[in-house]
Amino acid sequence: MHLDHSHDGPSAVSADARRPDGSRRALRIGLGGPVGSGKTATVAALCRALRETLSLAVVTNDIYTREDAEFLLREAVLPPERITAVETGACPHTAIRDDISANLEAVEDLEDEVGPLDLILVESGGDNLTATFSKGLVDAQIFVIDVAGGDDIPRKGGPGVTTADLLVVNKTDLAPYVGSDLARMAADAKAQRAELPVVFQSLRSEPGVTDVADWVRDRLAAWTA
Repeated sequence: MHLDHSHDGPSAVSADARRPDGSRRALRIGLGGPVGSGKTATVAALCRALRETLSLAVVTNDIYTREDAEFLLREAVLPPERITAVETGACPHTAIRDDISANLEAVEDLEDEVGPLDLILVESGGDNLTATFSKGLVDAQIFVIDVAGGDDIPRKGGPGVTTADLLVVNKTDLAPYVGSDLARMAADAKAQRAELPVVFQSLRSEPGVTDVADWVRDRLAAWTA
């Protein structure tokens, strides 16, 4: 299920849209959401969908481990040199919103070492509904929730749900088993987000990550225009 809401152009981009040599840097897209919502699986699926046509890399964030990066490496979604990890040592939102220095260093190192890049995906560690990325770190934000977390999440809102450039409602295949009403979630998301887009997806069935990948391509087209 896909809510075909239009969004009038990309949000404000970071101030440093160009590299020191004057070339345009990679588009940075952040993925946030609660623990277990499927952020890493979505990142993996996006890498598989985009890697043949785009030059991309990934930065993951975990508090004390590199587990998400290690998952992506085991799945071989990208060459190892295109995946790096940040150990935040504190609440995940700290490293994506409050003190973004470690993540900025990671994305800049990737561009220096394996660039030129079209796209860098920055995955937050699992956080709550208030988690958002600094605009000094990313140019657009995806927020991932899942139906198993409760079909009242869109109604409850929070900055992650209401302001992200794209809301992804993941694991729709589980809805019949956890008693989640997808139509209710769609209506609540519309009420909270107005014209901001929402994608309902299951990575276990078609079309999988296609709608999200198409949204990323649209953002990249606007970025490079």
